[in-house]
Amino acid sequence: MSAQESDEGGRRRQFADEVRAERPDLALLCLLVGAEEVPPMSADASAPDPDPYGIDAAQIELDRLAGLLPYGARDARSWASVLAELLGERCGFGGSARDYQRLESSLLQQVLRRRRGLPILLSVVWIEVARRAGTPVYGVALPGHFVVGFGEPEERVLADPFAGGALLSGQDAELLVAGATGAPLEPSMLVPAGTTEIVLRILNNIRAWAAARPERTDVALWALELSLLLPSHPARLRYERAQLLVQRGEFLRGAAEMEEYAKVVEAVEPATADAVRRRAHAARALLN
Repeated sequence: MSAQESDEGGRRRQFADEVRAERPDLALLCLLVGAEEVPPMSADASAPDPDPYGIDAAQIELDRLAGLLPYGARDARSWASVLAELLGERCGFGGSARDYQRLESSLLQQVLRRRRGLPILLSVVWIEVARRAGTPVYGVALPGHFVVGFGEPEERVLADPFAGGALLSGQDAELLVAGATGAPLEPSMLVPAGTTEIVLRILNNIRAWAAARPERTDVALWALELSLLLPSHPARLRYERAQLLVQRGEFLRGAAEMEEYAKVVEAVEPATADAVRRRAHAARALLN
C-alpha cells in the first residue's frame, strides 16, 4: 500500500467515525470531503507539511472569523445582520451562477480561500462561524437553494449566504421554492437540516457536477464512496459505484459489486436482480 493510499484510508476512517458520532462536526466532515480533491501542499518529503489538506488551517480561519463578530447581538435578526455585515460585506463571501460550474464551490477549504461557493457551502461557513460565537443557527434545506435560519421557530429569521447574507421574508422563501419546484412552501421545508443530511446533499452536488464531466470519473468515485460511508444512504448507490468502476475499466471489481447488489435487491426486486446479473456478466465479457 502506498503512503497516499494509507493516508486516504485514514481520512476515510475518520470520516466514517465522525459521521457516526453522537454530535458529528459539520466543519470537519466538509473538510474531509474537500481533502479528497485537495492535493498535499508540500512535495518535499524531507519537510512534510503538517497540514497537507488544509484542515487545521480552515478550522483556524473559521475561529478567526468568529472572533471578528461584534458583541451585543441579542435576537435572531441581530445575529443574522451581524453575520451578513461581517461575512457578506466585509469578507465578500457570496456566490453567482458561475460558481455552479466549479468543483471548488463544493469544497470548504476552497470556499474559505476563494470566498465563493454554492449556497450550501456558504451556509456551512455561516453556520460554523455563528456556532462558534454561541448563537442558535441551523441549515434550512429549501428545495434547490440552501439557506440558514436563526432563532426559534416563533422568531425564525432566514438569511441567504449566496446573496451575501440577505435576509429573507416569508414571501422571499416562497418564491425560492416556487422557482425551484413550482410547488408552494411547506412548513416541513423549514425544519433544521441535520449534519448528515447536509453532507449527503453536498456529496450529491459533487456527483452531479462530475456526471456532467465524463473525464472526471475520479471525482464521481470518491463522492460515491463517501456517500456509502454515511449511516443512511440509498442502496442504489452501491450499483452506481459498480457501474462507475466498469466505466473506469475496472471490469472485475465492477462486476463483483453488481453481483453483490443483486443479492441485496433479489428478495424485493427479482427482475432487477436478474438484469443486474446480466450486466455483471457483460462487464466480465469486456475482458475477453
